[in-house]
Amino acid sequence: MTEIRLFKQYLSTSFLLLFLIETWVFGISAWAGMHLRFLDPVHPALSTGLIEQSVGPIWPRVILFVSLMQLSVLSIGLYSKTHVEHGRWGVLLRLGVAFLIGAVALAIVFYFIPYLYSGRGIVALALGIAFLGSLLVRFSFLGTIDKDLLRRRVLVYGSGSRAACINQLTGQPGYLGASILGFVHNKDDHDLIEPHRVIRLDRPLVERAMTSQVDEIVVAVDDRRNTLPIDDLLDCRMSGIDVIDLPSFFERESGKVRLEMITPSWIIFSEGFRRHAIGDALDRLFDVAAGLAVAVLTLPIMVFTALAIKIEDGPRAPVFYRQRRVGKGEKQFKIIKFRSMIQGAEQAGQAVWAQENDSRITGVGAVIRKLRIDELPQVFNVLAGEMSIVGPRPERPEFVEDLGRKIPYYDERHRVKPGITGWAQLRYPYGATLKDAMEKLQYDLYYVKHHSLLFDFFILLQTVEVVLFGKGAR
Repeated sequence: MTEIRLFKQYLSTSFLLLFLIETWVFGISAWAGMHLRFLDPVHPALSTGLIEQSVGPIWPRVILFVSLMQLSVLSIGLYSKTHVEHGRWGVLLRLGVAFLIGAVALAIVFYFIPYLYSGRGIVALALGIAFLGSLLVRFSFLGTIDKDLLRRRVLVYGSGSRAACINQLTGQPGYLGASILGFVHNKDDHDLIEPHRVIRLDRPLVERAMTSQVDEIVVAVDDRRNTLPIDDLLDCRMSGIDVIDLPSFFERESGKVRLEMITPSWIIFSEGFRRHAIGDALDRLFDVAAGLAVAVLTLPIMVFTALAIKIEDGPRAPVFYRQRRVGKGEKQFKIIKFRSMIQGAEQAGQAVWAQENDSRITGVGAVIRKLRIDELPQVFNVLAGEMSIVGPRPERPEFVEDLGRKIPYYDERHRVKPGITGWAQLRYPYGATLKDAMEKLQYDLYYVKHHSLLFDFFILLQTVEVVLFGKGAR
């Protein structure tokens, strides 16, 4: 088994080990930075006393440094499987950005909590040592890691059309998920898999699975009525091999719920889709705290943006744009954004999706949309309780009515508050077609199912990468 399950998410043991090693590197770097700064060559043993006398207790500062650096690295996505795809130059670039974010975060904490201030010399030494140490660890990781170690060893029971969907998923470029060992032929399936990958059992299923060191069996037969070998699958399950259905496999591997594979009964009996009063209260507390923090930290950016819009379009031009959107429980509210299009962009009164290279977008608008700055005023919607920091993208009533008729389960995305950022915004670019709406809905349903404060925090961290590297903006 190469993965463990934590907080309902599968984590690669290889990346968990990398996380622990890098945590140790960051801790050693902070400790070394302080000791090198106050090193007494004649009496090295006195260094600790000099540090505590000049700066203060060592361990609170080490813990602060490690925590902020790990949050910065997480925010750039350097503990995800796609980290391997970036190569050495990609890792170097992202690691540099992560350390820049960490340095800024340290400066902010030192400003608001002067007690924890360590001094510029110590911070510079700690960051330098940590960067070199992290770079060495990650380059060693890239050079020695076997990509197959990042994968679960999976045997698919089925060889028809549903099994072929797995073949398409795992054949995508850069896929680092499950390692498919083969497709077991089912008597009622018409084989749509390459013959050399189809397994025709000549012994019990459990024996084949144990011999091949299978971690998991995915049930992907075209017709489950009276065709499933229940006793064989039960034997595998009781032997310690996981057995899951096809929708759950796709959900885990792609981070979305495949609409064509789910049924109302699957939603009813699957894990997730839970809501409770305590969770709602914590979500609201998180939204208020994060909303206030974003408002304070980005106030200079918002002021500069407002001035830029005025300079481009004239002193009487409106800075903000208010538009009706659909929120939780399908209640409507007016969203607030920086105006990024010309005035009267929809003169005919017809709701129109933004297109690539849209002629209605202003010069300032193109920049603020690319950097997601136009979304910042939505923090006021968050503070008013109409939106959350994290959630599905709020859509216009005209689009919601149309999409609700054409796409199954579309209204289920309104079970939670819409958000400034979200899982679909991270995983899929801006959508302006029916197909795009269906794709994003699959990610939204995944978010609704797994909605938690920890998941929100993870999405918020990953949004930093989206903003810095310009993914999905239009």
